[in-house]
Amino acid sequence: MTATDRSLELITAAAQAAADKLAHDVIAYDVSDVLSITDAFLLASAPNDRQVKSIVDEIEERLQKELGAKPVRREGDREARWILLDYVDIVVHVQHSEERVFYALERLWKDCPEIELPADAKATRGKAAEHADLQAAETDGEPGGEW
Repeated sequence: MTATDRSLELITAAAQAAADKLAHDVIAYDVSDVLSITDAFLLASAPNDRQVKSIVDEIEERLQKELGAKPVRREGDREARWILLDYVDIVVHVQHSEERVFYALERLWKDCPEIELPADAKATRGKAAEHADLQAAETDGEPGGEW
């Protein structure tokens, strides 16, 4: 079994929305063969809580406006460290970069087929590491930044 056309349509729109809001490391997996509750997962991250919320809001707005889809469940809003949008056909996970590293959802789903995403979404790969390197370089140049 593979993800339905509707699931792929939702994933593509959500990935583009995430990329438009500068999400990091956007990736999607077809989990339909291993899970009966959904067809696909979209993973994205951001370096701060406010950007996590912004990405989630954009995904939700875009899927509603373009595809008439509303999530049946939205979790994690209060802390904005890991927000989950459940659209039944797909589940979107937008995580703070630290949570993304800690929970490493990619390891859980690495055996599932990766879903082809728009070029803008693919271009986000490696952005979290790039951001972390930039932050480290800025910290090293500040007084008290190095021990």
